[in-house]
Amino acid sequence: MAYPPDPPPSGQPPQYHPPGQGAEPDPWKPQPTPAQERQRLAQEAAIQAKAEKLTLLDKFVRGVIYLVGALEVLLSLRFLLRLTAANPDNTFANVIYGLSQPFVDPFSTLFVSPTFNGSANIFDVNLLVAMAAYLALLSLFLGLIHVFTNR
Repeated sequence: MAYPPDPPPSGQPPQYHPPGQGAEPDPWKPQPTPAQERQRLAQEAAIQAKAEKLTLLDKFVRGVIYLVGALEVLLSLRFLLRLTAANPDNTFANVIYGLSQPFVDPFSTLFVSPTFNGSANIFDVNLLVAMAAYLALLSLFLGLIHVFTNR
């Protein structure tokens, strides 16, 4: 541990600088040439640019993950509403069905979904397949990002 130097005789408080952060350059340490300094600054600028790109990419990836998570919640609500035979004329159920319909349409006739209680309660297998497919697409997207960014 370095101790601060004794106060100067003038009575002013000492100027303490932690090791390596002195006010004056070390006269025994060789100073970089202007070419070396330009090279160091160029490397730092390249590192900064790469960090900014990764930050932007991270924000984009987090946004995609958030959107797929919101889609999964929406599809889960639709699955529960159909399983519990919710009234499709209800405003909430109608909104959930309307928002999720475009994402369910590609899978709507894939399987025959079993019904219970006189076909009021529907165990929608196609909806579960759609949820799995969207999660698989998300994992493929994340893997592709990983391959191209080497992270």
